[in-house]
Amino acid sequence: MPILASAALAPLQQAAEQSGSNPLVAIGAFLLMLGLLVVVHELGHFLTAVWLGIKVEEFGIGYPPRALTLFERDGVKYTLNWLPLGGFVRFAQDGNGAGDALYGAGGSLAAAPPWRKIIVMVAGPLMNLLLAMLIFAVLFSSLGVPTPTGGQELGQVFANTPAAQAGFQPGDELRSLDGRPVDNPAVIGEVARANPGQPVTAIVLRDGQELTLSVTPGPWTSPEGVRYELGFGFSYGPKVVQVQAGPLEATWRGVTYSLELTGRMVRALATLPGAILGLFSPEPSPEGGPIGPVGIARATGEVIQQPGGFIAFWNLTAVLSLNLFLLNLLPIPALDGSHIIFALIEWLRGGKKVPPEKEALVHAIGFAALMGLMLLITVNDVLNAIRGNPVLGGG
Repeated sequence: MPILASAALAPLQQAAEQSGSNPLVAIGAFLLMLGLLVVVHELGHFLTAVWLGIKVEEFGIGYPPRALTLFERDGVKYTLNWLPLGGFVRFAQDGNGAGDALYGAGGSLAAAPPWRKIIVMVAGPLMNLLLAMLIFAVLFSSLGVPTPTGGQELGQVFANTPAAQAGFQPGDELRSLDGRPVDNPAVIGEVARANPGQPVTAIVLRDGQELTLSVTPGPWTSPEGVRYELGFGFSYGPKVVQVQAGPLEATWRGVTYSLELTGRMVRALATLPGAILGLFSPEPSPEGGPIGPVGIARATGEVIQQPGGFIAFWNLTAVLSLNLFLLNLLPIPALDGSHIIFALIEWLRGGKKVPPEKEALVHAIGFAALMGLMLLITVNDVLNAIRGNPVLGGG
């Protein structure tokens, strides 16, 4: 399910220094990305089921209704469906004719031992985790391992803002603000909120020289007309240097970096309920707020059309793959995590299943709720697009 906490996009913020993008490029890149992520995820379910001897009837990209059948092989139909928001594997139905359009809750998978069900359900999210690790490993092996210096590099310094008046320039490395190191980017917002209208000291590194600037946090307006009540008026991201690494080290760093980002996403999930409640605030969506397909498509457009956009595209793909890994393991009805919970209950009850009609009802209600949440988030994404609020904004 493509819903993402925007805090997970923080590593990509500097790559998207401008919010303008070609909608056709953004949509095309987003569909390519989503297709890859869905195919990888569903292949996990599909290949594991075949390996365990569980019959599969359909491998679908997108959600029904069906658009067309691409081909049929070994009794499996490979289809494209009209709702391009995910995918599914349809397992063979049992003798009672029960079945589930997404994961075959009443089909041959349901007749399998609980441990087999759990393996099949875990395999999809696990493939997304492995894909992210692979992408990062390839990027690190080719480009070097990004190593933070402890500062924040300024992307743009917007005109007529506190930052511009203070003399900040694009490319400056912000080392400290009000005497506080900025290795954690959240410090920038904290300093602004703690000193409205009061000058604070900033230490920056420019062309190898350390400079001291004085800046007063206050209101500023972006070139797109978005007004920020309190801030500095620059975009920024962690200052990193690329350190060359061999294949083994790059692979290991790909693994550890993926786990680190997953940890950030787990922490961001704690703020998700409050962020959902604030979806329709007239202010730009706060860091950590949820974004859906439209927001992700806009983020794709913001990064892919900037210098280094190809690399940023694959970074975003890996981040979204980690997002799918995490969300699909949550015990949310209709997602993999919910099926795992039902399998565990069956296992703990010595093979006694939850009545199929009750399980199907839980999944149906959960799926309807997810679609409702998706609609709310999509409306918010569209409103942000109309207002010109960038997905990867500045501070």
